[in-house]
Amino acid sequence: MATAEQKRPRLDQPKQRRPRMALPQLDPDAFGRLSERFARFMGTGRFLVWMTMVILLWVAWNVVMPPSVRFDEYPFIFLTLALSLQASYAAPLILLAQNRQDDRDRVNMEQDRARASRTVSDTEFLTLEVAALRQGLGEVATRDFLRSELQQLLKELDSRDGSRDGSRDGVRDGVRDGRDLV
Repeated sequence: MATAEQKRPRLDQPKQRRPRMALPQLDPDAFGRLSERFARFMGTGRFLVWMTMVILLWVAWNVVMPPSVRFDEYPFIFLTLALSLQASYAAPLILLAQNRQDDRDRVNMEQDRARASRTVSDTEFLTLEVAALRQGLGEVATRDFLRSELQQLLKELDSRDGSRDGSRDGVRDGVRDGRDLV
């Protein structure tokens, strides 16, 4: 009895509808790639040349050939119908390809914005670091500053020594006029 109760539909749940006709499930991405390929082909010179050749051949066949083998007389109604059918399929496929390209462009633009934002923040960080280094270096004695201070001290020492025991030729401990320092 337990199996019979399990097979009966439950009254507290809605009945699932079965599709009357099983439609094929298309992969939207695969269909999109196909539409892009089609749109890319329709935008080439090769397509225009082939289309022109087909139309010229169609018109020539139906004008030049004997009436028994013509399949589309002068107003070329069948040619018009074929071109209209092609255009009716081409337009949505081209729009689908454009929409996919817009989606890709949107993603690329978002990635570019994120990259630009990171670049700006990195640049701001580096600017602050360079400013901190400049402030730190502003308090450090440079080689030129030390050289000028030492030359000034040498001049003061020479002037003191010169005033005590006269001139000693400007030579003091192997250093002449402070130029051989540093």
